[in-house]
Amino acid sequence: MSKKSKRILKIVTGAIVFLTLPSMLFFGFLYFKYNEDLPTGIQGEKADALAYKMLDALDYDAYKNTKIIEWTYKKRHHYEWNKVKNTCDVYWKENKVTLNLNDISKSKAYIHGFNTEREMAEALIDKAVDYFNNDSFWLVAPYKVFDAGVERRLVKTETNEDALLVTYNSGGTTPGDSYLWLLEKNGKPKSFKMWTSVLPIDGLEASWSDWVTTETGAQLPTFHKLLFFGFEIEGIKVSN
Repeated sequence: MSKKSKRILKIVTGAIVFLTLPSMLFFGFLYFKYNEDLPTGIQGEKADALAYKMLDALDYDAYKNTKIIEWTYKKRHHYEWNKVKNTCDVYWKENKVTLNLNDISKSKAYIHGFNTEREMAEALIDKAVDYFNNDSFWLVAPYKVFDAGVERRLVKTETNEDALLVTYNSGGTTPGDSYLWLLEKNGKPKSFKMWTSVLPIDGLEASWSDWVTTETGAQLPTFHKLLFFGFEIEGIKVSN
């Protein structure tokens, strides 16, 4: 290898180390600071009672009777969800997908208002499903604790408070994820800790705050904070 080649290799190697080493050190710091094992809890009546307490604090009946929810997630994705028909129009960039959540094969995809088909439509529909599963969860997750395939466990925190561990064994984009709901005394969620397949650190805590009471009476959050990052849910509109 020539001296010039060795010098280039040395520069490239140095640049890679310079760029990746701080990131590795930062990740290591976060991992040892925040990583937690999934807690153990007890299933049964007490766990279910705590789940019902959370639903009562958020007026679950009002949410159940809400037919349409519209919102914008992180200024990037806009949704018009008809809960009765189980359909949702998903908008991002120049794309629109009308999801049929009962039968995804009946969904339609559009670019600049023009209908698309075959592989391009399938790719947009798959992306819209992923967006909807993630972004709607950050809006209505507390209301999903009695969905099919969900396990609930009562967990005692380090301060001897009751917390609700929820595991989704089916459905969504990443089945098997678990969330530990930390609650106010009245049962209203204030945050949850996450054990998910998409996060490299287990037990990260995200806030649930800036709740609004909608026109239908359903309560929905408008802000979450995860580590150093905050993201907003805007433009919430509902109707019966």
